[in-house]
Amino acid sequence: MGRKSLAPIRRLEIIEAFYEVAKEIGLENASIAKVANAMGISNGLVMHYFNTKDELLFGLKDYILTQHLNVLTKGNKEAIETRKDLEDLIKNLFSRKWNQYFDDGVFYSCYALIYRSKEFNTSFKQYLLKLHDVLKEELRQAYDNGVIQNTNINELTEVIFALIDGSYYYMGMFDLSDSTHQKQQELYISHCLSLFKYP
Repeated sequence: MGRKSLAPIRRLEIIEAFYEVAKEIGLENASIAKVANAMGISNGLVMHYFNTKDELLFGLKDYILTQHLNVLTKGNKEAIETRKDLEDLIKNLFSRKWNQYFDDGVFYSCYALIYRSKEFNTSFKQYLLKLHDVLKEELRQAYDNGVIQNTNINELTEVIFALIDGSYYYMGMFDLSDSTHQKQQELYISHCLSLFKYP
């Protein structure tokens, strides 16, 4: 039996170090040299796995996707079988749980790159579509299980994600304990839940 390759593990360690550096000094200031320094390894070892900062950015994008998928799946049931399951999912999506998995500053710095790099734009779009697909599947389950009667699942998914993205960006300016944050969160959840047609 051949030895299992350590490359995926090493690549993930480097991406995680890149994320931590970006979180501390900003994505625009992060570099291969600073990642190597943070890890206590040579630039050459980092470049063995990632030749350029752009390659690291694409790796970081995949890492973000993995973390954000946790928000959609962690703590939720595998299938939406009741109205409560659905409401819990929506409340989860509008919570600040994203911050448990990924730093907003790094995320929005990545988001800004879609305006500067066509290649990154295309790749980031695939990441967003993956998140949409996961939510779409959850809503399809709700429909199949008779929890909702909405037939326009694709449209419903798009509207919900637009609400999530907009609200999350806006609510990020307020402290979690701020009453404005709590009121806005409740408002968005209420409007989102009103989109569903129940039997």
